[in-house]
Amino acid sequence: MAEKVLMKGNEAIAEAAILAGCRHYFGYPITPQTEIAAYMAKKMPLVGGVFLQAESEIAAINMVYGVSATGKRVMTSSSSPGISLKSEGLSYLAGADLPAFVVNVQRGGPGLGGVQPSQADYFQATRGSGHGDYHMIVLAPASVQEMASLTLRGFDLADRYRMTSMILADGTMGQMMEPVTFETGDIQPPPEKPWATVGTDLRRKHNVVNSLSLVPEELERQNFARYERYAQIEEKEPLWESYMMEDADICIAAFGIAARVSKNAITEARRRGIRVGMIRPITLWPFPRAAFRAAAEQVHSIISVELSMGQMIEDVRLAVECRVPVTLCNRAGGMIPSPEQVLCEIEKAAEKENCR
Repeated sequence: MAEKVLMKGNEAIAEAAILAGCRHYFGYPITPQTEIAAYMAKKMPLVGGVFLQAESEIAAINMVYGVSATGKRVMTSSSSPGISLKSEGLSYLAGADLPAFVVNVQRGGPGLGGVQPSQADYFQATRGSGHGDYHMIVLAPASVQEMASLTLRGFDLADRYRMTSMILADGTMGQMMEPVTFETGDIQPPPEKPWATVGTDLRRKHNVVNSLSLVPEELERQNFARYERYAQIEEKEPLWESYMMEDADICIAAFGIAARVSKNAITEARRRGIRVGMIRPITLWPFPRAAFRAAAEQVHSIISVELSMGQMIEDVRLAVECRVPVTLCNRAGGMIPSPEQVLCEIEKAAEKENCR
């Protein structure tokens, strides 16, 4: 059995990326994800890799584009304002169908905001971030262990579908320390990449990697083909945790630190005789719509617990198609809902049902 190591969430991402075969990291320091860059600065030279602190976030994401075009596993990381600066490059990666791994350890906003944890980049991540029609695979860890395991999965998914996968973690996940194991037996070698720009040895035609397409009919064909691939991902790749949902009358929807807080509230609500459970999306895109559709056939209400002004709640409402009411329990600007706040919303939902 693999040894457990006490690590910060940011460090667990960095170590898992190295184990996944990433040998190129380009980034720029910003709180609360700077430990990823610091870890890579120390470890990459020891494994024959490249660490480069770029002159800006814009430069970093375009370096990712260049290395990915050669077929190598590559990553960058940042926090909310830095991801905004990377958005054009993320769109270019999508337009060129290049795999990449990106980490966003979110902080409060808008603007420079504050350095405390947030989940207010949900729309930015799940709606594609940059310009044009595209998606990224978005993974939302709720523990340091998942920071590591979802990093391994993220690299695999990026290569499998030739697209960007993103870890969307709130600042708490990046800064907290927990035991973590690295199951190296689960690591998959990178697949062959016949499209990569690695030279031809005069044995084949040159590969071209480019996001520019000036013929409208061809660009339309590319977009339709890309969305056929996205439809496969939506069918095959949604991940979620179902917690105490077997007999639940009320469902909590939450991810990241909000889900951990909600579990404490659920425990107390159960002690008080209220049957409540939780669906925790692990993939924010593709969103686990089927899980919420099934829950809507069982529960009388859903509460979306978020560190934002209410973003994931829109996907929950779309998933349940107005079958049950969906309400918001939230804090914003770097604040985290308390178990007591979540419990209060659970009791309100239970009282409304009892009053019918």
